[in-house]
Amino acid sequence: MDDTPPSSKHLPIAARQPADVVREYGPFGAASAIHGVTHDGQRVWAATGEQLVGFDPASGATTHTLNVICDAGTAFDGTYLYQIAESRIDKIDPATGKVLATIPAPGGGNDSGLTWAEGSLWVGQYRDRKIHQIDPATGAIRRTIESNRFVTGVTWVDGELWHGTWEGEESTLRHIDSTSGAVLQQLDMPQGMGVSGLESDGADLFYCGGGGSGKVRAVRRPKAHRA
Repeated sequence: MDDTPPSSKHLPIAARQPADVVREYGPFGAASAIHGVTHDGQRVWAATGEQLVGFDPASGATTHTLNVICDAGTAFDGTYLYQIAESRIDKIDPATGKVLATIPAPGGGNDSGLTWAEGSLWVGQYRDRKIHQIDPATGAIRRTIESNRFVTGVTWVDGELWHGTWEGEESTLRHIDSTSGAVLQQLDMPQGMGVSGLESDGADLFYCGGGGSGKVRAVRRPKAHRA
């Protein structure tokens, strides 16, 4: 029996639409790429490799920088930042940049997106096409969701699990069933716009890392699927 999640090519037309890119931010100084992205309720944080950059989404002005290794996904649990750094995930004080704790990343260095929801960290596995729910204290895998595309950024909003994809020249945002991995809705990014990190602001927007463009893009969240 084939357990592969249904392809987005077979989605109803109403469930697949072009992504509405409403704003671009960056590049940020000498940063040549954006990896993880998160939102702390006030500012957006973008992982640039060796520095986390916090910026005001209203003005685009950089308000904070933290000198930490940040080469993949970023998350915020309401108090602390979590950052994939090589083969580990660091828990970081956003005021000082101090690393407070470290756990192993499930992919051992092949990890991509990161988000916080339901007391867990959720970690994208790029080429493995998976999303792991892990224990934030130990790194133990609680469960795994399969995808049928390379997984980049990951986010939850209003009980919906979304992830970014980037394969070849095509990149999308996908709302998937958190049990089966089936694609429920898809937003197709414009040609040439990839999605690395991904995070929701909890309301109207997704923030998408733009990989080697060095930019973060705001994409409007579809109204029809809001709670």
